[in-house]
Amino acid sequence: MAITKVRVQINSVWTNCTKNSAGKWVCNPTAPATTSYNLEGGYYPVIVEITNDAGTVATYNPSSATIGASLRLTVKETVKPVITLVSPTNGALVINNKQQITFKVTDETGGSGLALSTLALKIDSNTYNQSSAGMVKTAITNGYQFVYTPQTALADGEHTITINVKDNDGNSATAISTKFKIDTVPPTLSISSPANELITNIKNLTLSGTTNDATSSPVTVTATLNGTSMGSITVSDTGAFTKAFTAAEGNNTIVVTARDSAGKTTTITRTFKVDTTVPQLNEATISPNPANASASVEIVLNII
Repeated sequence: MAITKVRVQINSVWTNCTKNSAGKWVCNPTAPATTSYNLEGGYYPVIVEITNDAGTVATYNPSSATIGASLRLTVKETVKPVITLVSPTNGALVINNKQQITFKVTDETGGSGLALSTLALKIDSNTYNQSSAGMVKTAITNGYQFVYTPQTALADGEHTITINVKDNDGNSATAISTKFKIDTVPPTLSISSPANELITNIKNLTLSGTTNDATSSPVTVTATLNGTSMGSITVSDTGAFTKAFTAAEGNNTIVVTARDSAGKTTTITRTFKVDTTVPQLNEATISPNPANASASVEIVLNII
């Protein structure tokens, strides 16, 4: 008996084999372009068809006794899953100490799918997975969107997020790493002048004070005088600021607001009075007049 023809079939494509010098039949088919993970059994069945010179054909497949297990081709994709961080963005300043972290993880169309058991969201030194309290998963095309809400308030200051995941063929995504800052405390603000409820005869005055924010500097300062903006106010590196202004005759109100980079504000209101009028004496009466030496006299004055 002589073998006249050998061919193999993978994914409905036949490839002929040739006999080598060692007497073995060899062929070089191209592996399918799609992972076998989603197929029944997780493999592509390989069918071998052998024809002898008598025209007898023998066929072998993955179900064949003894040899079947070696006719199962496993194909793995090589495309990495993709991670997209939705929020917070890199460098973001937030005022919520339980800031939600939203991200998407997707695999290629027709890929092996995401191995969700490998999902890891790390915030600073703490790691969370798909089953962690506060994690919500929603299916999207080729993957999932996750929203994680911290169950314990995060401290003010900078935090680091790292996210990673693998697909079912073992390809690791390019990890996402980003930083954001939490600021729940408004800036400090102190006004040294004008003093609250000041009464003065000077209209040309100076607004002076200091401000600071340990987490979200720099701080900007704005002010209004009787409802009208006082214009730009420069804050020094030390947080000090001054602004010359001219007050109105009578009652005045200054409202000063300090705003940090996270949008938190502190406001102080000062009220004061300007009175530039000069007292005038328009009537004086001395009684008795003339008066006896060393006697008490009464002086009555009418001042307007």
